[in-house]
Parts: sequence; C-alpha cells; structure tokens
Amino acid sequence: MVGRLGYADLSASYIALSDNAGFAVLLLVELLVDKVPGLDHVNDLINTVVRPTAGGLLFVTSAGAGQLAPPLAAILGLMTAGSVHITKAGFRPLVTATTGGLGNPVVSATEDVLTLVGMILALFAPLLVAIFLIVLIVVAFAFWRRLRAAGAAGAAAGRRDGESLTPLRFASWPHLLGIGPRSF
Repeated sequence: MVGRLGYADLSASYIALSDNAGFAVLLLVELLVDKVPGLDHVNDLINTVVRPTAGGLLFVTSAGAGQLAPPLAAILGLMTAGSVHITKAGFRPLVTATTGGLGNPVVSATEDVLTLVGMILALFAPLLVAIFLIVLIVVAFAFWRRLRAAGAAGAAAGRRDGESLTPLRFASWPHLLGIGPRSF
C-alpha cells in the first residue's frame, strides 16, 4: 500500500506487492483467512516473521526516519510491528479457548474496523489518533480488570482457572465492560 501511494520506492523484487493483483491477493488473504478458525493461527504463525520485517522496512523507508541511523530505524520498526503482532497472536488462542473458536471471526472483524478507523483518522485527523488510542487503551484496561475480577470471583466460588469462562457463559461478554447483565 505504501508503494502504491508513492510513499516509498519498492525495489524490483517487491514491485509485485504494489501491483493491483498482488495487493488484492494480500488483502483477501488478510481479510478472509483471519476469519477462519485454525487458518487464522497458521496465518499468525507465518506473519510472525512477515509483520515485524515489514515494520522494520517501512520504518527505514519512511520520510520521518531520515534523521535516525538506518539500523536503529529498522530495530524500532521491528519492535513496534513485532509487539503489535505478538499481542494479536497471543490474544487469539485465549479467544479460541474461551469461545470454542466462535469468537475469532468477531474479533477479526472488530480488528478490521478499528484498523480502518485508525487509518482514516491518521490520514485526515492525526491528532484524533491519539484520542482514539487513549479510548482503546481505557476500554481494554476496563475489560481486563473485569475479566480478572470474574476469574477471582470464580476462584472464590471454588471453580478452577478459566472454568467460569466457558464458551456458553462467555457468549455474553458485554457484561465485562459493564454494558449488560452478568451471566456467571
């Protein structure tokens, strides 16, 4: 996408990625494969190398990194993209385990929508990106705290770790954000 928009000049070996057909294939794989339980884990495994490498290359070729030494820029890009990927790849098995795989398409679609909103904000209102990220962090923290509290309540009731979050009971997860009745 960066090559198509003219933000970076891709070498001949990568020019197929900015071609319409190459871009369409990559987009379809990312959008569709990520929604199929099992295939999403294979996709995450393959992208464990691809995403951090792409982040490093993107950071080195970006206009703002010109004041950094290229090796430092590559390391920063690799760490940024790698941490995002590790978070995603680490969270997905939890979703699979607690929902029996039924939550993965929902989480993937939510990621797609949040990514689209983030990209649009970054292009047209960069200051709003900071506000958007703060809101996401606050919601994620609230979700995590309520999830921990639910686990602690389950342990106090004599249930084993994770037993209170069975796929059937976890189906009503909105209560973890305080927007619905408790189901367990």
